[in-house]
Amino acid sequence: MLRVLCGSALRTNTPKDASLGGGSGIDFSVIGISWFIRYIFPPMIRAAVAILQQEKRILICQRKKNSRYELKWEFPGGKVEVGESLLECLKRELREELSIEIDGVDRSESHVNRYGDGGDFEVSYFFVTRFTGIPTNNVFEQIRWVTLAELKSLDILEGNKSLVARLED
Repeated sequence: MLRVLCGSALRTNTPKDASLGGGSGIDFSVIGISWFIRYIFPPMIRAAVAILQQEKRILICQRKKNSRYELKWEFPGGKVEVGESLLECLKRELREELSIEIDGVDRSESHVNRYGDGGDFEVSYFFVTRFTGIPTNNVFEQIRWVTLAELKSLDILEGNKSLVARLED
């Protein structure tokens, strides 16, 4: 049995309504089956973040007070915009947040992070050692270059904890 919330009424499709809308009062040709699927399974949000490394230190950023996940530490980066590649997103975010330009990516890996209060994120982590400019804090509470031991002791954003735990010198 498939239950669909449509407007303020809960409608039910039973096996005899196998035509998806038959006798249930739901006309999927009007609301669109793709809309229905996106409603039930919202799209995963894609993000690109940088693990900036310099002289055995990693740049970490603290979210602003009074923001979502306030004062948690995270890596710089952000959400991919429509029509943007992961690398384009990373370059844009680093320009906006830190006023730097990356000169290449050493390696990357992706993980799915699930937050109980806000969806699923596919986060691509880009390990970067070559960039131009001096990182300038444009949007965070603070930024800091830390050792791996210091990084592991900080109050890291939940979605980044598994990656931080696997990092090695």
